[in-house]
This record gives sequence, C-alpha cells and structure tokens, in this order.
Amino acid sequence: MSSAVGVLHPGEMGAAIGAVLVGAGHRVVWASRGRSRATRDRASAAGLEDLATPARVAAEADIVLSVCPPAAAMDTAVSLGAYSGVYVDANAVSPSTARAIATAVERAGATFVDGGIVGSPPSRPGDVRLYLSGGTAAGRVAALFETTAVDARVLGDSIGSASALKCGYAAWTKGTIALLLAVRRYARASGTEEALLGEWAESLPELEVRFERSAASARAKGWRWIAEMREIAAAFDAAGLPAGFHTAAAEVFAMPPPDVDGEAGGKARG
Repeated sequence: MSSAVGVLHPGEMGAAIGAVLVGAGHRVVWASRGRSRATRDRASAAGLEDLATPARVAAEADIVLSVCPPAAAMDTAVSLGAYSGVYVDANAVSPSTARAIATAVERAGATFVDGGIVGSPPSRPGDVRLYLSGGTAAGRVAALFETTAVDARVLGDSIGSASALKCGYAAWTKGTIALLLAVRRYARASGTEEALLGEWAESLPELEVRFERSAASARAKGWRWIAEMREIAAAFDAAGLPAGFHTAAAEVFAMPPPDVDGEAGGKARG
C-alpha cells in the first residue's frame, strides 16, 4: 500500500474530515462507484482523490475511515474485501455492532479501531471530537489529526469504548429531540397545543425555540437517526437498562416532524 487515507463514504461529516486531512498534507482517497452526484461533488470540493472502487481504496490506503449512516456500517466494512491496513469504524453504532464489525474486518486482515464522532463537521477547532479506542493503532489514527480542527482523543484499548461514549452522548442529544417532537404531537392530537405553548412561555420559555431547532434538525437528518436510535436501544439493553426510550425515539424519527404552523413536515426518509 502507498501512503494514503481512505474515507468511506464522504457525506457531510466524512467530506469535512477528509478535507481536514487533505489540509494537513495527507493524500485522501475514496470510492465513487454507486455513490450519488451530491457525494461526488462533496468529495471533489474536499480535495479527495477518486479511486472508483473500495477494492482500490483497500490497495492504496494505509488507514480507512468509515463515516456513513449506521445501518450501512457493516456493509461498508465488508465492501473493502481483503485489507491489511487500519480500519476505523467512526459510525454511530452500539458497542456490540462495533465488535461485530471488528470481527469481520480482522478476518479480512485489517487492524480495527473503534471510533465515535461528537460535534459538527469541522471548520475550526472545537467543532468536533473524534473518540478512538483499540490499542496502538488508535494512537496512530489520532496522530493524523494533530494540529488540525479535529480533536482526536484515545479512550484506551477496548473495542466498543468509543462507540459506547457516542451512544451515551446521542442518547441524550437526539433522544430528547425525539421526546420533544412526540410531546408536541401529543399536545396537538389532544387539542391542548395552544395551552401547552402558553404554559411553556410562562414556565419553560426556552422550549419553543428548542422545538423549532429540533424539528428543523429532524427534518434534515432524522432519517439517519432511526438506525442510530435502534443501536442505542441495543446498547442500553446489553447494559441491563430499559431499551424502550430509544426504540420509541426511532419510531418518532420515522414520522414527518410537526411544523410550527400545525402541518406535518416533509416526507421522512428511512
């Protein structure tokens, strides 16, 4: 393999991380086969080199970062085929899913690093943290991001630690979005929405603005969060905790978010 970093597949977050690596002087490659025009445009704008297929990425990249919707994490991992480099799954999956992906890529010859991303696509320091776990290889991945806008933090050797932290973080941030959307839907269905909004204005004035932001986020990204909520539910269940909170959150994100004006939002994507 030549010295390169692969990114599979550069959505908004993946392309931004790829751009950071390009800015740090790394050769960053990706595979365009089967990807959308929007993905191709993002990758081009980020300065990523197109190698067309995952197999070619596997042949040329020392390290591959997977940044994709959680439902596609396993398929993305096995798409590389035989690979002897470092594979980083930086997706919003449960620790058990991370360990299953580790087993798959290690059978194919790779060294696995567990990852979890918290924050927004990086444009300046402080935007995003990349948590990593998995032995000395995790430190090697973190070193890629030294002096960049990505704050890479190694949690230790245990596969699943980075995914567990991401699950815990998103259980609150996205779980509470789902709860707020469900509460507003309930108030509307019960005929008490106007009264509830009045009570919010008196006792919880921040909730109306938070609802508007939550609905906008769910409208743009809620389709990605359905599988993530199910991964969190599985993580809670494995820890002996009730899984129902986030199973229900997945159901909420499968619905169109309610608009402020009382009409259903745009069609949800699954």
